[in-house]
Amino acid sequence: MSEEPTAGRRSDAASPEADAPGTGSSAAGAPETGAPDADGVGEQEPAGPSDDVDGTGATPVAGRRRRDPLAALLIGVLTLLLGFAFAVQVRSTDTDAQLAGLREEDLVRILDDLSAREDRLRQEIQDQRTALAQLGSSDSAAAAALAEAEQRAEALGILNGTVAARGPGLEVVIRDPVDRVTAGVVLNAIQELRGAGAETMQIDGVRIGVSSAITGEPGALEIDGEPVEAPYTIRVIGSPEDMATALSIPGGVSAVVNQRRGDVAISPSQDVVVDALRPLDTPQYAEPAEGD
Repeated sequence: MSEEPTAGRRSDAASPEADAPGTGSSAAGAPETGAPDADGVGEQEPAGPSDDVDGTGATPVAGRRRRDPLAALLIGVLTLLLGFAFAVQVRSTDTDAQLAGLREEDLVRILDDLSAREDRLRQEIQDQRTALAQLGSSDSAAAAALAEAEQRAEALGILNGTVAARGPGLEVVIRDPVDRVTAGVVLNAIQELRGAGAETMQIDGVRIGVSSAITGEPGALEIDGEPVEAPYTIRVIGSPEDMATALSIPGGVSAVVNQRRGDVAISPSQDVVVDALRPLDTPQYAEPAEGD
């Protein structure tokens, strides 16, 4: 007797269940969800409309997967911060332990080194601030330097006799009616005036400089090769009181001229003009050094 086909038996057995109510099958003759098929492998139930919770088409599992990277990132950041704080605390504790174990001499040396470093840093800050202030006021500094250079050049010009000058001083007249005033007497008068603070002077029309030479015989004197005649008029700029006192001291210029039957007249003034100019000497042997 031949066996009936297996498929036919299953169809007959499933027909009453398909017509019965509440079986939960989606269609007549369709196998129940999750039931094994003829090969013993169950079919996987497809996602239905009930799986869409928020209406976006994403399942709750997908939402949890999107939130997991953010939580992992926050956990990682917190872990890094906690590790950094722990490392700093350990390092500070180690430093304190090391310092606590040092001798007093070592601690003093460390303190001195820190103090010296602080002083150097403060000095560098001050230098930088000074340089910044100089750069900020470069225009005014350049103007001040130029003004100072001009003032020095004018002062040097007055001293060496290349610039005319005026100011308080004396007018000294040495009379020699019998031609007995020598070149040494006039030179002594110049030296006494310089010692008393004379800044510049001239005798008759000749400017006196540091290299001025007085030569000749009484009555025929020469200053730097220029002849001068008595009475000799000296116009000198400086302190009138000091220079008058220097010429009038006992045994000084006035006393010597009087002994030689001459006369010295001293007239203080607040406006003495010294306008005779002295040409600059051209150096014969000296020359500027290289690099200057």
